[in-house]
Amino acid sequence: MSFSDLFDSEFKQRNKGHFSSIVRLALADGFFAPEEKEFLDKLAIRLEISSAEYEEILENPSKYPINPPYLNSMRLERLYDLARIVRVDHLLGDTQEVMLKKLCLGIGFTLQNVDVVVAEALLLVDNKTDIDDFVSEMAKHL
Repeated sequence: MSFSDLFDSEFKQRNKGHFSSIVRLALADGFFAPEEKEFLDKLAIRLEISSAEYEEILENPSKYPINPPYLNSMRLERLYDLARIVRVDHLLGDTQEVMLKKLCLGIGFTLQNVDVVVAEALLLVDNKTDIDDFVSEMAKHL
């Protein structure tokens, strides 16, 4: 296996872990809303998830572990995706908020800041903030 193959493999695994986290969050209420499914379809393309991998992850999203990013900017980009999937429903159920907090802890946010991070992330997503402004604003809370 060449070095580039190793890098590609690690990159793909990380993307699968991120995607499966988002699928778990989307399924927290027991089903996919049409908007959630549309978001997942687009995100799968962006994360280079194949059709077979997509179906496999939908069937068993717990198969792939959460891989916490080591850079704050990457952590905030993941948070952006996670917060958007919560808001797709237009109704934040208790289960989804709890799941979002758990996923935030899983990607590297701390118990000390997770409540503030989640509240601010959801507020920014409600205001339809783009990813660049989201990362910039959220960085102020870290």
